Amino acid sequence: MRAESKLLILLLVFFLAEAQSVAREMTVVVSGSSTVMPMAELAAEEFNMMQDNYTVNVKSGGSGVGIVDVAEGRSDIAMSSREIKLEERQRYETPSVRFIEQPVGFDAICLVVSPDVYDCGVTTLSKDEVKQIYAGDITNWEELGGPNTDIFVVGRRAGSGTRDTFNEIIMGSREAETPGVSYDAGESSEVKFSTQRSGNAIGYMGYSFVMRGDTKVISLDGIQPTIESIKSGAYPLARKLYFITLGEPSSGARAFIDYVLSPGGQQIAVENGFIPI
Repeated sequence: MRAESKLLILLLVFFLAEAQSVAREMTVVVSGSSTVMPMAELAAEEFNMMQDNYTVNVKSGGSGVGIVDVAEGRSDIAMSSREIKLEERQRYETPSVRFIEQPVGFDAICLVVSPDVYDCGVTTLSKDEVKQIYAGDITNWEELGGPNTDIFVVGRRAGSGTRDTFNEIIMGSREAETPGVSYDAGESSEVKFSTQRSGNAIGYMGYSFVMRGDTKVISLDGIQPTIESIKSGAYPLARKLYFITLGEPSSGARAFIDYVLSPGGQQIAVENGFIPI
């Protein structure tokens, strides 16, 4: 092969590699929590229309999946409905590169029941009663002043930040067993469907999901999840939502995070049932 041809091939390979690198920098991948995803998707739509420098792609998978995606280079930003776990820090952080958690909104885990259960008088439960339901110690709604019917208990699949927070606050540990669970839902939308379409269910989901549509939300320890009780921390299952990066975010990730925290981005949160920072 002539020297000129070899040089031409090397230059072509170099420019292709550069083009791929630029394309990666211009695409911002966001993955993780299904609770955070609706806000991130809507913000991404606006962000993608208002500028030409970056394109944001959003996908679900759960908080744990998003954090692993970021740590292993598959995503630029993890959406998470919980803080980083100690074992995640130990596995992925180094002395010079650490996770950065940026709160992007307030949220709460809301307890919901089937309309038939609510209409029969189960409108509030204590944390201990909820714990007993998910532990399998209370199995009939009649024990709680409701109808004489078995309780269909809807939980969340492993990897869900909502599940981790619920288990920690209600069950006493993120790793707690919940033998009372009848079905593990993948996302909050599944929980909503399961409780609305059955006559004997209980489940839990993010605040933004109960704000969209007719859902029977019950009080916890007598406290309803409201904007005021969530932001103040009075509601027992209040929490923050996060964007997470490993180390300093890329320029595209930084631009998107700044947009979500801007008045325009936070207004999108408000309009879609999320509580702004």
